[in-house]
Amino acid sequence: MRNPPALRFNYPLPYGATWRDGGVLFSLVSRAATGVRVLLYDDVDDRDPSDVISFDPNLNRWGDVWCLFLQNIKPGQLYHFQADGPFAPEQGHRFNGKARLIDPYARALAGDFLPGNDGIVRPPKCVVVDNAFDWSTDRHLRHELSETIIYEAHVRGFTCSPTSGVDAPGTYCGMVEKIPYLKSLGITAIELMPVHEFPTNRFDGEASQTHNYWGYDPLALFAPHRGYAKSRMPGAQVEEFKKMVLAFHQAGIEVILDVVFNHTSEGNELGPTLSLKGLGNRAYYMLECDGRYKNYSGCGNTVNGNHPLMRELIFNCLRYWVQNYHVDGFRFDLASILSRDRNGHLVANPPVLEAISEDPLLADTKIIAEAWDAAGAYQVGSFGTSRWAEWNGRFRDDVRRFWRGDSYTRCSFATRLTGSSDLYHASGRSPLSSINFITAHDGFTLNDLVSYEHKHNEANGEQNRDGENNNNSCNYGAEGETDQPEIEKLRRRQIRNLMASLLLSQGVPMITSGDEVRRTQQGNNNAWCQDNSISWFDWSLVRKNSDLFRFCKSLITFRRSQSSIRRCQFLTGQPASPGGLPDVSWFSCHGGAVEWDWGDERTLVGLLAADEATDPALDPFHILYLVNADRQPREFSFPAVALHPHFTWRKYIDTGVESPGDIYPNYDGPAPKLNTVVTLPYYSTVVYISPRRPGWDGVQGQGDSLLQAELDSAIPVSNPLTNPEDCASSYMI
Repeated sequence: MRNPPALRFNYPLPYGATWRDGGVLFSLVSRAATGVRVLLYDDVDDRDPSDVISFDPNLNRWGDVWCLFLQNIKPGQLYHFQADGPFAPEQGHRFNGKARLIDPYARALAGDFLPGNDGIVRPPKCVVVDNAFDWSTDRHLRHELSETIIYEAHVRGFTCSPTSGVDAPGTYCGMVEKIPYLKSLGITAIELMPVHEFPTNRFDGEASQTHNYWGYDPLALFAPHRGYAKSRMPGAQVEEFKKMVLAFHQAGIEVILDVVFNHTSEGNELGPTLSLKGLGNRAYYMLECDGRYKNYSGCGNTVNGNHPLMRELIFNCLRYWVQNYHVDGFRFDLASILSRDRNGHLVANPPVLEAISEDPLLADTKIIAEAWDAAGAYQVGSFGTSRWAEWNGRFRDDVRRFWRGDSYTRCSFATRLTGSSDLYHASGRSPLSSINFITAHDGFTLNDLVSYEHKHNEANGEQNRDGENNNNSCNYGAEGETDQPEIEKLRRRQIRNLMASLLLSQGVPMITSGDEVRRTQQGNNNAWCQDNSISWFDWSLVRKNSDLFRFCKSLITFRRSQSSIRRCQFLTGQPASPGGLPDVSWFSCHGGAVEWDWGDERTLVGLLAADEATDPALDPFHILYLVNADRQPREFSFPAVALHPHFTWRKYIDTGVESPGDIYPNYDGPAPKLNTVVTLPYYSTVVYISPRRPGWDGVQGQGDSLLQAELDSAIPVSNPLTNPEDCASSYMI
């Protein structure tokens, strides 16, 4: 151990290790520490440092900030911190002068946990990085939420399979190789499961029976995961990640990160001291009175997100990813934890959420909340301010139940299709607050949702006790894979029904990677530890299920061309101009003004009028949406208003027909016989489209009375809520 060199200058900020002026400024925060050291290493596999340099508390401490400038240190230098201080868990302190600490602001890590028999945990080493990168003219793409289609993917799992055919499987570079595929599908944003650093083996350096594949276990929030880099050089992941973001931007695709600001990998009082515990335990974590850890995350500890120090770390982290990596947005895992105060109580307008909402540097980014946590908080519809969008768990559950054929679900299904006004309208939000999804990484894939009635998580080693039990799924006669053609036919139909509901709904759709080609996890609905073919994208499915890919691609193209299904305001059931069509109308299956309610029916007929603000060059269509989630075929009569001569209907979707008749990408489907009854097969969706012609909306003179009389035959049932008895008689949806 040696004393620090003569002080050249001392800037306490920024935190972490910053290369500047021929050396490196090391800076960290600790109020209760009595001594701080930086440990320097020569090689990533070194068990012990080559040099240890102490901070002088008289020269190198400014308030609670310890900072030290070392000359002749360059990018690539490996280091840890150490801190002396009290070990008094009952008072919230857990200092350990022997612990090698990961810098909370480390920009990169290298290596892994190293084995040892001396009781010292040797975590991955921090790396001093050079953040220089030629971004040229790259900027955030700033796609409007109304134009956004999100694709959730895992960096490693997307290309790790031998079927991917990429040069660098399982890496950021591998993702770049698959951009043409994503571009052809039509998505506008890719949401990456955690890419910040997380542990990949046990803390004692030994191999683990279960591998933390998903990455929801933060180790260093500022650092891209080293395991996704093609190069093994320390710090190489920084440049590779930037190249990936740049390539996505050049393809017109935004990059959204799934971030975990609710717990860390240090665990509870039995877990190791790796970073925050050893610098300011009672500031960074929520603690019980006796020093044990509150556990609202279900992962052993809970970060103290509204303590000024933790709030500053989160805030700086978000800014860093935006400024240094040009990412376009964030999805916050278990975000309700950030609504809790230091005692764990849910509070209105918590400081950390307000700071994120109002920060000018984050103004161009999308911020999305998983608005619940593991301790029972469920804030869907009420999270933060209108700046926040939310994963809409109600959309997932209600759409699944409707298509499964559950009773009394038509009302809630219609509400989800039209943007979930029951959740967002009263607070002044818009349909764009709702991130709609049928599946996500957590739960069944779309294929498994229609193939399994029960989870099959035996491979996880927990006797199938883990994972959600209530999946609202159905196997339609056989559990798992089957060679029975009728069951397979129905499953293919249901996948299309669910995908059509997702992509024709108001709000912002999110597709889970592989759902567009029937990726399966063999019934595993909690594959967090499955770094194998259970979780990997099988690229042979793209050819095998090319008909489903075609269906999804065509639907995405249609959605992007139709502003009527991407509205920024809730539907009203009223015409936008005198004499025009209501923006939405609901009808009975008889097509006329027949008395009905939102009761125990599994059918729906809706007419969605083209948005009058739509650019005619985008081929705006009126949309007639017919669904039958019954186990029996149902007959439908065209609504009287749809028989108006200004309409020229053509079939666009028919999930009751095998490909290629399931969708008409060129809008050249057959015209219906409007004076006859349309029969919908069991479990099917049929969509007819008609172009909006000049003169239809806002018809003047003699035609007004005729048109208005026909519009009056529409049944204005609106604001359908989960409980049909709560349905209002107004037009608002």
